[in-house]
Amino acid sequence: MMLHRSIFQLGQRYRNPSIPAWMKFLRSSDRWSREELETYQLTKLKELVSFAYEHSPYYRSIFEKENISSDEIKGLGDIEKLPILTKEQLLKNNKDIHANYKFKKTFTATTSGSSGDSLVFQREEAADSFNRAAIFRGYSWYEVQPWERNGYFWGFNFSWSERLKTWLLDTLQNRFRVFSYEEKAFKSFVMKLQSATYIHGYSSMIYQTAKLINEKRLERPKRLKLVKGTSEKIYESYQDEVEKAFGRKMISEYGAAESGIIAFECPHGKMHINMEGVIVEEMENEILLTNLQMFSFPIIRYKLGDYITLAKETEKCDCGRAHAILNEVTGRVGKSVYGHEGIYPSLYFYYIFKNLGKVHDLKLNYQVIQRTKGNLEFYVEQKMSEAEQNLLKKEIKRYFKEDISFTVIDDHMLSITNAKKKSFISHL
Repeated sequence: MMLHRSIFQLGQRYRNPSIPAWMKFLRSSDRWSREELETYQLTKLKELVSFAYEHSPYYRSIFEKENISSDEIKGLGDIEKLPILTKEQLLKNNKDIHANYKFKKTFTATTSGSSGDSLVFQREEAADSFNRAAIFRGYSWYEVQPWERNGYFWGFNFSWSERLKTWLLDTLQNRFRVFSYEEKAFKSFVMKLQSATYIHGYSSMIYQTAKLINEKRLERPKRLKLVKGTSEKIYESYQDEVEKAFGRKMISEYGAAESGIIAFECPHGKMHINMEGVIVEEMENEILLTNLQMFSFPIIRYKLGDYITLAKETEKCDCGRAHAILNEVTGRVGKSVYGHEGIYPSLYFYYIFKNLGKVHDLKLNYQVIQRTKGNLEFYVEQKMSEAEQNLLKKEIKRYFKEDISFTVIDDHMLSITNAKKKSFISHL
């Protein structure tokens, strides 16, 4: 363990020298009052707006046009005076949003492009280190150190050169990953899990691995302290299989490349917003995100593309942290659903299946595909009885009435695109 710790810290000093200072800060702010957290947010917001005006051609133009300056930001509520940034604007004005300031060290960051176009931008070392420190703080809630043995569920390249590079990077980080679900390779991966302290990655991959462990009746890992799902929604239907296979539920880390870590689930089951790093607004159920730590590519009131539900400010967590609570990430703001006559939000699917779980304790993994207007294909992973199919059909009709024709196909393996499982795929 000492060797892996030394290797990790050596790499950290080379790549992210700011992490120790950020960790010291975040350990302190972890127990700040709400007032202290909001005071810090206001200070950082003023600093960000002032810097963006000075060094980002895009924001300078926008702020001058709207007659906006940091002097007008006297309270957090004044953030509403600032313009909203859409994904289209972000992509179109990529170059001008970047700050014309010479940072000592930057990294190239790339979004997955799972919702459309991929975004490439520069992130300064301080912001990158803050983001990593925020993740490590979340690990500390579970008494996990980042250099401990860990299993990683993520995409990989099939070329031998890229796999060799991946293997080398994983080895340096005391990490291993599943490259194949073929029996021999998979059993080797499960054997390695016996020595792991934590596992993390795509929630759908963790779930599929848990299912295989349970189906093959393989030995359950004994040392796991943390099972963390990220990059995808964690469905309630995943948890039974995950707990059976790994001995604990899957917790959620919510973030994005543009925003960094937005929220991390504590051992008491609440998603605490990383208030030192972001300001989260909820507007018509959509998230607006301001990254308080990244100045090389300012992100202010950005429509990230997720539906969310924020807890009331009066809601508290038994862990004692005063950070705001994110009740739920309800799903991606995806393409519209087209009926024979009307147009509907894809969020309907979330509520259809949530209602089945809440009212009938029917927890299903699903994927909906639309190929033509007025027609939907509902694919369900679980084998369903006739009564269960009728419950689903009744719920679908509650939302779409007679404007949608649909078929239900159960006992079906759900498709994955770019290593992510999308709940709604539209070909229109």
